[in-house]
This record gives sequence, structure tokens and C-alpha cells, in this order.
Amino acid sequence: MNFEKKFEVFWQFFHDNGGYTVVLEGLRNTLIIAVLGLVIGIIIGTLIATARVVPKTNPLVKILDWIARLYVSFFRGTPIVVQLLLFYYVLMPLLSINLKSVPVAVVVFGLNSGAYISEIMRAGILSVDSGQMEGGRSVGLSFGTTMIKIIIPQAVKNILPTLGNEFISLIKETSVVSFVGATDLYLAFQRIGSNTYDFMVPYLVMAVIYIVMVLIISTLIRIMERRMRKSDHSLQQSK
Repeated sequence: MNFEKKFEVFWQFFHDNGGYTVVLEGLRNTLIIAVLGLVIGIIIGTLIATARVVPKTNPLVKILDWIARLYVSFFRGTPIVVQLLLFYYVLMPLLSINLKSVPVAVVVFGLNSGAYISEIMRAGILSVDSGQMEGGRSVGLSFGTTMIKIIIPQAVKNILPTLGNEFISLIKETSVVSFVGATDLYLAFQRIGSNTYDFMVPYLVMAVIYIVMVLIISTLIRIMERRMRKSDHSLQQSK
């Protein structure tokens, strides 16, 4: 069977037999897991990064730092598919938690992303001139207020491209959520291939969709970077 015939079979199932509904479901779940995972990851990562850079002046801070290190070591040291399987097939039954596969994937991806973003955010915080913290404290701001209002916004600007890369990685890694029965892009096209008895065209189309998503995200990140640079340049000129 030549490629043209294979594509005709694929298109017939995709368009006429409702295969597109499965693909739309898979695309929706892929984006939901990646976007919410990134949001959770940014929140967790920022909290952990802040805990890591706080001066270790008392035992409680040292304990929090140790817990943060342990958390990062676990989620960075094990494959995300292992984490997904442990949460879905081990932790949830032990705790008698009943959740569908997509919410579980969101939580696991958020926790995993938080470990990576914590290191990214920590590097971003450390890249901000130490005089910024001293200046904030000198005008009466607390450590937390200085971090929230002065340090973290500057750190985010510095790490924006890296955060974009993390989002791209999350999108690509969602292909493992089918291990717990969640319908993502991979599982959607896998089902189409099983129905058409051919996987060449479905997998090629799937690859194109992933590439298009990555290109769109990369373009948006570059646009945001340019706008931030223009904003910084305008502020410098106004001084």
C-alpha cells in the first residue's frame, strides 16, 4: 500500500468516522496536563527556591532546606513515568484516593516540574544583584516582601527562556500519561492506527502536531522576551 492510499484510509477514519474527536480529546488533555503542570511547578518551584536561598539562621529553616533537597532529589532522580505509576497504582490505593487519570497526571507533572523549576528559579534569584535585597531591607521591607516584590519578578525575567523550555519538555513528556489510561495525543493516534491497521500516517501527523505546538510556544516566548527587553530599555531611558 503506497503512502497516498495510506493517507486516504487515515483521512476516512479521521474525518468520516469521527477519529478527529479522539485527537481533539488527546490534544485537550495534553495541553491541560502541560499547562496546569507548569503552573503548579512554578508555584512549588518558587517556594522551594525561596526556602533554599533563605539564610539558615534557625533549625526550622535547615529542616525545610533538607526536605526541599530530598524532594528535588526524588523527582529529578526518577523518570516521570515511574512517578506516574507510583502515584496511580501505589500511593492512591494506599491512601484510598479515587481520581481519574488526567487529574493524577496534572499533579504528578506539577510535582515533577516543581523540582526542576526550583533549581531554575534558584539560579534566577541568585543572578539578581545582592544589592536589590539589601536595598529592599534598608527601606523596611521584610525578606518575604522583598522577594515577592523585587527579587522574584527580576528572576522570572532572567529565566523566561528556560521556563519556556520546561513547558516544551512537559508537552513532549505527556506522551507517557497513556500508561495510566489518560487519552493524550500519543494514545489518540495509537487508537487511530489500531483501527486503520496502519501506524505510519497517524504517527507522522502526531509528530507534525507536536512540532507545530513547539514552534508556536517558541515564537510566543521570543515575542515576550522582545517586549521585556523593550520595556527595560524604555525604563533605562526614562531614568
